[in-house]
Amino acid sequence: MRKSKNFLQNLLKPFTSTSDRDQDQDELGRIAEREQKNFHFEALVAATKNFHSSHKLGEGGFGPVYQGELSDGREVAVKRLSQRSAQGNKEFLNEAKLLSRVQHKNVVNLLGYSIRGEENLLVYEYVANQSLDKYLFTRQESEIDITLSGSTSLESDKKELLDWNRRHDVIIGVAKGLLYLHEQAHCTIIHRDIKASNILLDEKWVPKIADFGMARLFPEDQTHVQTRVAGTNGYLAPEYLLRGSLSKKADVFSFGVVVLELISGQKNSTFSQEPDSDSLLEWAYKLHRKQRSIEIMDPVLVSSADMEQIPILVQIGLLCVQSDPQARPDMDRVVVLLSRKPRHLEEPGRPGVPGSRFKRYRKGTTSSVTGNSDRSSSGSFGSTQTRSASSSTATSSSLANNRLDRHGKRPIKD
Repeated sequence: MRKSKNFLQNLLKPFTSTSDRDQDQDELGRIAEREQKNFHFEALVAATKNFHSSHKLGEGGFGPVYQGELSDGREVAVKRLSQRSAQGNKEFLNEAKLLSRVQHKNVVNLLGYSIRGEENLLVYEYVANQSLDKYLFTRQESEIDITLSGSTSLESDKKELLDWNRRHDVIIGVAKGLLYLHEQAHCTIIHRDIKASNILLDEKWVPKIADFGMARLFPEDQTHVQTRVAGTNGYLAPEYLLRGSLSKKADVFSFGVVVLELISGQKNSTFSQEPDSDSLLEWAYKLHRKQRSIEIMDPVLVSSADMEQIPILVQIGLLCVQSDPQARPDMDRVVVLLSRKPRHLEEPGRPGVPGSRFKRYRKGTTSSVTGNSDRSSSGSFGSTQTRSASSSTATSSSLANNRLDRHGKRPIKD
């Protein structure tokens, strides 16, 4: 029991100075030895052919990610901390410590780490099918700059690989992964950066939540904490972006955005489908109110989609992105709703957008999911772990006194 308490205390140490960082690195080394997660630096150099460019999977704010093969035949993905990244060092330590005791089929598996002088490496299972955004969005929408021959047709082919069954499975898998982090892990973990590029797909298209550099441990006796805002434009819950009020409901909001993106094939932060709607969330809400939510469906899903499931999942997504965080369901309820066909769902309130106000949630308002026009019956790292947000920025007065970091990702109060 005492070991567990000391472990959590070590996780909560702030990374504020060089001496603190050295202490954390020493502690991480001891954890690695105890849990047999320590990799020899030379072994990772050999596995990646000395971090050769041909093995590079991508580049993020943390640093480059390389594919490698260990001497025992295991394929791995190796994150190499950029020595110029002070923020990356904090995220490296945070991710390594948080994931050292996390194990779930829908969370990326951290195999271990290596610390040698200025070289900090994280070693993960290799996830063959890369990240969700590479399939879901076109080149112009994707956060990751990829080079493809025959650009337009090849991108369309990649998108069609995500048929409805696979998208539905991704929604369920991510929901179960978040439920584990929020309720079933050794302590409550709030991810803070749930988005398409942080969802990896293995060879069987099983989704795995990745990139825990900004994740936070959450005190069990508190409903929310005040913290510095971090995350990606288009996925941030309004109460978190505006006031730094962080709770599990911030992850629920981000999950709801991902649900609507999976159904529509549209990216919220670059949404331009409907000129009278400022976001994907607003467009989906308007169509839902008109009982026309089937119209947000990605055209490539026409041949594979279950037309009874689409309106239900749109409604679940809208419940998750409501302005009022108290109105959003917990992830345990989301998983229940996804596991069976609900006869009735409460009517979602207006979705949250930066700068929006909300009315307090009132229980008891429900709507039938039957009997109307569109509700007739109702890897490891194979991807770049990018730190850049979309080129689009939040159009909100809430950002008037904030500035984004150089990656356009983290609103930082002056």
